[in-house]
Amino acid sequence: MLDEFERRIVGRQVASVGRRGKYVVVSLDEGFLLIHLKMSGRLRVLPADEPRDEHTHTLFDLDDGRQLRFQDMRKFGRVYLVDDPDQVTSGLGPEPLADAFSLDAFRQLLARRSGRLKSLLLNQQFLAGIGNIYADESLFMARLHPLRKADSLVPAEQARLYTGIRTVLSQAIAGRGTTLDDSGYVDAEGRTGVYQEHIAVYGRAGEPCPACQTAIERMVLGGRSTHFCPKCQAL
Repeated sequence: MLDEFERRIVGRQVASVGRRGKYVVVSLDEGFLLIHLKMSGRLRVLPADEPRDEHTHTLFDLDDGRQLRFQDMRKFGRVYLVDDPDQVTSGLGPEPLADAFSLDAFRQLLARRSGRLKSLLLNQQFLAGIGNIYADESLFMARLHPLRKADSLVPAEQARLYTGIRTVLSQAIAGRGTTLDDSGYVDAEGRTGVYQEHIAVYGRAGEPCPACQTAIERMVLGGRSTHFCPKCQAL
């Protein structure tokens, strides 16, 4: 299988680089390279003669003397070489920042769901690309408790959640993502994100809410740390 991967990838040219959900999608002159970073993955473009990090598991030689390196300390990441991205991404929900993703479209999605909001936002079949940090931040911006049921939202709350999701994701992209104290995330050029400077609740258990000064609380929901303000996001 590795030989087949190498045979198909060597000599290919990169046409464009995009994203679908949490997958980096590299469009080639023949086929597509998809990479999912999972929890600890990094993609770095480095000089070929730079010593390899011990967690570098996959590398691609580029024709300018550099390498694209996939580093993953926990080894949860995935690399796919396919003829059609849908072979990997067909089960993903809509893109929350797409122009076609309107408030009415969001309401139609919610109408078919009854689960807890935090778990729903992390469900990639519901919406593509929302991770743990941005789910907490979106719910805080919408002033909705993580345990609220999707079918309990009134139209005004649906609109607040829709706006919260799109605002948080847009701000995070503008800030090049979130780099926490573990320095786990950097971009392809090794730069850290800055969105962590604007986080309201995630990872701030016990600290004052930026809106009302109530202590932020933490609970575990679906195996994931969840942070919220018990006053601003009253259940």
